[in-house]
Amino acid sequence: MAIAKAERLMNLALCLLGTRRPLSKRELRGSIEAYLEAGSDDSFNRMFERDKDDLRELGLVIETVENLDGDTGYLARRDSNRLPPITLDAEEAAALGLAAKVWQQARLAGAASGALQKLRAAGMPESEDAYEVHSALEPRIPVHEAAFEPLMLACRDRRPVTFDYRKANSARAEQRQVEPWTLECWRGHWYLAGWDRERGAERVFRLSRITGKVRSRAGAFTAEVPDVVTVRETVESWAGEVATRTARIRLRAGAGYPLRSRATAVRERGDGWDELEIPYGHGLDAWLVEFGPDVVVEEPADLRADVVDRLRAVAKD
Repeated sequence: MAIAKAERLMNLALCLLGTRRPLSKRELRGSIEAYLEAGSDDSFNRMFERDKDDLRELGLVIETVENLDGDTGYLARRDSNRLPPITLDAEEAAALGLAAKVWQQARLAGAASGALQKLRAAGMPESEDAYEVHSALEPRIPVHEAAFEPLMLACRDRRPVTFDYRKANSARAEQRQVEPWTLECWRGHWYLAGWDRERGAERVFRLSRITGKVRSRAGAFTAEVPDVVTVRETVESWAGEVATRTARIRLRAGAGYPLRSRATAVRERGDGWDELEIPYGHGLDAWLVEFGPDVVVEEPADLRADVVDRLRAVAKD
């Protein structure tokens, strides 16, 4: 939902909830700035009817009554729009507390903390024992990239964006024009899935490789947003998680721990290097390039050639 429309709906809801008597269309139009800028009466009437229907669809109970002047009036009585009492057991309360802690490092931490305080004020039970059981895992969703917040808003509002992106095998960033669909965290890294306008295809971008600012662009999406966006499956495929072959590499001792966690066999060579066997699929060459001089591909030959080509491309740039 666009921010302008969300603000308009909020203002209308506040007017209807805050009045002691039914308000006519004329009074509502004079109270809400967006309605004053609507232009003709027909434009205002269409906008108001859509907004009223949207609020009702969201669950707001709006009454329609005839006021003393013969005009139709509208109001939302608070007793008809009050939430039922919150009843949570200790397990549910612990789960909510844990969910709030997940966003500890993000800009959403304030909203999560405020929501938790409101639930506690409404009577949410607190059980230290249950909380300790659920919080033993200490989950975190790290959000260090500056691109996260503007991309999150762009995904929500369906707004195209542009940003500079550096691929794993390139020393320089290139500008991308993207229609953002969704963000997802996988193995400690955030990824954006969306439609790359210049390439005319779906693409997945790792946020840590976005350089500079994310800029919003006017206009609607040109590609249809799919019902299901398989971010993790795409990243797994590119990172070689869908294994079809096995690579044998040399890895400098004490380096490349992510590679070691994937290895099915590790042998110490005694010369400052270890030999690893790693199952892989598409995209392992791009990942190996990130480890630079700490990795040497022994076999297969085509993987070794791909890594060498990528390193030469980086050196050329």
